Amino acid sequence: MDDHSDDMRRPLPPRIEVYAGAGRKRWPEDLKAQIAAESLEPGAVVTDVARRHGCRPQQVHDWRRRARLGQLVLPASAEILSFVPLVSEASPPAAPEPSGSAEAGFVTIELLGARVEVRGAPGLSVLSDVFVALRRTCSC
Repeated sequence: MDDHSDDMRRPLPPRIEVYAGAGRKRWPEDLKAQIAAESLEPGAVVTDVARRHGCRPQQVHDWRRRARLGQLVLPASAEILSFVPLVSEASPPAAPEPSGSAEAGFVTIELLGARVEVRGAPGLSVLSDVFVALRRTCSC
């Protein structure tokens, strides 16, 4: 028996949402890599990227994790900055020592075409200031 009524005072049944679909979608590896790379761009929001491609944010986070572990190869255009190699030279080039410095060592930092040499024995705060300045300058 069907229950039909035009009575406006009658409460409406609770809203039910039905998701119809084929179930799990198989994502090609190159598409996963493209989506993960897009989510790593500056200013990108994982939820927005996932919504745009019709997947869940959890999937995008998983693909990013797999990329970090080397299990998913990102496109060549994806620029991910993680660590900058630190190169230490055994003997510094022949240059006049700054006055008041007892140590002959120096630290060279190269990042995105910029090169900074910090002479002497810089403390952690000095190196931190150098990296902050480079980050602001290079917009990394």
